[in-house]
Amino acid sequence: MKFENTGLENQTVELSRLDDIMERLGFVRAAQWDYERVTYDRKYVVKEGTYYLRVQGYAIEGNVDSRYALIKLLTPILGKHYYPHGVEYGDDEHFPSSLVSQCQNVLAQVKSELEKIKE
Repeated sequence: MKFENTGLENQTVELSRLDDIMERLGFVRAAQWDYERVTYDRKYVVKEGTYYLRVQGYAIEGNVDSRYALIKLLTPILGKHYYPHGVEYGDDEHFPSSLVSQCQNVLAQVKSELEKIKE
């Protein structure tokens, strides 16, 4: 499921600041990066299963390993985890409305934090 029009799409932010914001809001980057891309995941375990809210971005300046890269964010997505196959993000998936609402709130917090550092 894509979260369109969150205000995060196409925003640019310096990587170390983005890392700080995302960590404070419960996202994990861990080893999910290469020299050009970053992926932040926030895990939700609910009655219906395990889900991941994912925020991705790519470097438009610098390299991710330098922590001083400039990152352009992509449209956030929500996926359901299926053991042992992985996470599915397709339109055929069912996402509980309470979970979708939680994700929208978290994404609004990310946007708010990004706006604070741009002031």
